Amino acid sequence: MPLTRSTALLLCSLALALTLSGCGEDPEEERAEAPGDPGVEVPSEVPPDAPRILFEPVDFADLPGWSQDAHGEALPALRRSCDRLLSREETRPVGPDGLAGTVADWRGPCEALALVDADYAPGFFEDWFRPFAVIEPGDDTPDEGLFTGYYEAELEASERPGGDFSYPILALPDDLVTVRLRDFRADLPAERLVGRVEAGRLVPYHDRAAIETGVLDGNAEVLLWAKDPVDLHILQIQGSGRVSLPDGRTQRIGFAGSNGLPFVGIGRVMLDRDLVEPGKASMQHLRAWLQANPEEATEIMRENPRYIFFRRIEGEGPIGALGVPLTPERSLAVDPRLLPLGAPIWLDTTRPGPDDTPLRRLMVAQDTGSAIVGAVRGDFYWGTGEAALDEAGRMAERGRYWLLLPKTVAERREATG
Repeated sequence: MPLTRSTALLLCSLALALTLSGCGEDPEEERAEAPGDPGVEVPSEVPPDAPRILFEPVDFADLPGWSQDAHGEALPALRRSCDRLLSREETRPVGPDGLAGTVADWRGPCEALALVDADYAPGFFEDWFRPFAVIEPGDDTPDEGLFTGYYEAELEASERPGGDFSYPILALPDDLVTVRLRDFRADLPAERLVGRVEAGRLVPYHDRAAIETGVLDGNAEVLLWAKDPVDLHILQIQGSGRVSLPDGRTQRIGFAGSNGLPFVGIGRVMLDRDLVEPGKASMQHLRAWLQANPEEATEIMRENPRYIFFRRIEGEGPIGALGVPLTPERSLAVDPRLLPLGAPIWLDTTRPGPDDTPLRRLMVAQDTGSAIVGAVRGDFYWGTGEAALDEAGRMAERGRYWLLLPKTVAERREATG
């Protein structure tokens, strides 16, 4: 559908107001929309407004707990990264501003990875990579940041409405329009706008309340019918899930798009209304309160105008921003403006809980999230279901990490200072 001149001018003016922002103050965070998902652009250069970041070379002996990890458990995740990276052109940069070199720099370690077993895993990383401490200068704790957790939601749904199954899980609507600003001018931000065309003008898309009260009837395919509206809302926050059908089958679904409106965390809404106590706003507590108070729950959930649409996923999942299935307890979400997706990362943080048990392990940067913003900021993927929710819903830990770069890239960085 053609855009009018006035619509194009609107796009340009809105582009100037677009900035990346997180919702880290909310007890829960939206994971649904992340660069790498369909229709979203991963930045290939560091945006001018991004935090300054430094990488300080260290030795593997400097990594706390390096010798105690079961490194072999990270190999499947790295193999998936390698398959993705090596499918691209040799000269393509890896990471913002080619931070991790080019695809050619990854060919050696990725091809060697095919011959590595779990016993040799530590030696493989030490032979092919060099660790760099990630530092944000000017911060009070320049090498520390916040690490949260996420999981793949589970819920009950049916392929047909009826009985307890009355809440639609929608595919992308026919009238939803996505506009990439750089399709109009190369110097515009690597952002996109979502809306619909009305009388020849691009206008914001319908909000959650309008969608849930039927404004899209007949204009969007219903993939499935959910049993519980709270679990459906949590699915929208997480962005992907595994659905249990009445006949015992399961179906994975994942992010297909959003209505483009701002995300408002329901945890923040409930805290502001004194419905939950500070420090007791984990996802588990929020879900229990909402399910016990269904009338208030509808109003509270509609305070979040953002709405997520889904697609069916066949095979393994969930799919992260890199475009590969995530590996439980080995996949990490990072800020793609600052760190390269696909690269190994050594993580040093603590498990959720009162005991401060160290959580030190080799991870692979394979995902992003709207609240994952900053030089030292990560989201730990715990897996699927209630056990994963128990860990992810409580995790808000301080920690640090080290980026592992191929030695060819490390040598060039050290040679150029």
